[in-house]
Amino acid sequence: MPHPFVVHRSTEGELSVLSLDGHLDAHTAPEFERAIQAEIDDGRVRLIVDGSDLRYISSAGLGVFMSFIEEVRDKGGDIKICGLVPKVRQIFDILGFPAIYDLVDSRDAAIQRFAEAPTREV
Repeated sequence: MPHPFVVHRSTEGELSVLSLDGHLDAHTAPEFERAIQAEIDDGRVRLIVDGSDLRYISSAGLGVFMSFIEEVRDKGGDIKICGLVPKVRQIFDILGFPAIYDLVDSRDAAIQRFAEAPTREV
């Protein structure tokens, strides 16, 4: 039985916030991919991905993050990830995402991080 997954979109000034809810896996990754692509197509490349309600992520879900980061940064933006629950955060940590992305505890911290460093050099 597939697990539910929803991407909620909102804005914080010029920042787009994509809040992930549920299980991000091979079946649901295309929905997340479409959500990021829609933001880029609209010229919004300063993205916060809020994982507060993300309960599971597979390699397909992680691949979505990796597939867009270069394009977003080439356009002067970034993807900052916030609010990951410990079980999901551990996966990001093991795979070295902190070396590539800003991972912060809260949406407010992600907004602040954009104010300090709009994009990140890797």
